[in-house]
Amino acid sequence: MSSLAEPAPESRADPQSAACFSVSAEPSPGLLPRVTELFAKRGLVPDEIHARVADGRLTVEIRAHGMAPDLAAYIGRCLRQIYLVERVLVSRDAPGDGA
Repeated sequence: MSSLAEPAPESRADPQSAACFSVSAEPSPGLLPRVTELFAKRGLVPDEIHARVADGRLTVEIRAHGMAPDLAAYIGRCLRQIYLVERVLVSRDAPGDGA
């Protein structure tokens, strides 16, 4: 079982890579603020956020450059704890990956 402890401050980010999050959930008016709050309370502004409802599912795609891998994994674990969230995928785009 994963711990929800914040990553160590010495975790280093690669400013050239991007953390990518894909969240699938039941549609709910409060879901988007809960998702973006995880970034805002850490002083982070994602580079891109796309949300759409299709076939009764809300999908939120988030991309944030320069985020340390440990922090991205931690935010992914926190996203999984949000009520109505069914699936969270966390990946990284490195330079030259078409980003």
